[in-house]
Amino acid sequence: MVTSTSKYKYVTCDPELCIGCQLCEYICSYTKTGEYNTYRSRIRTIRAEEILITAVACRTCENAPCVIACTRDALTQDAETGIIHINAERCDGCAWCIEACDFGAISINPATKLAEICDQCEDLEEGPQCVKWCPKDALELTTPDQRAQRARRKLAKEDVLGA
Repeated sequence: MVTSTSKYKYVTCDPELCIGCQLCEYICSYTKTGEYNTYRSRIRTIRAEEILITAVACRTCENAPCVIACTRDALTQDAETGIIHINAERCDGCAWCIEACDFGAISINPATKLAEICDQCEDLEEGPQCVKWCPKDALELTTPDQRAQRARRKLAKEDVLGA
């Protein structure tokens, strides 16, 4: 069962535009760690089928299962933005949050042994750097409702053009 993401913004990927270049991963890792290392990225490029490539980051789920699963209360969710914050003092790297995430959007930093998750570059005025630097504009910061509305418009347009 996939978790509802109802109201918060999150980084989404249009697989029709994504070319799998992994620039989002490199930009993310550089922004967060100062090194170009896809293993340190908080967004993941995945190949779902031979020709389907997409990127996955935290979906800022309402009542986030990762927060609920955290036995040490190391994860908290901002009520206004939905962004998940990790308290390094409390996180013990148990990975229950990873197990609870339906999207595979959380990782454990191999050096610190602490959980890491996309924070939408909330400390940067320009917002998520993966969105800013995507060469094909496949990434955007949006809500599920905005995404659904865009999909409905696209279908309506195809119906008009196809008729």
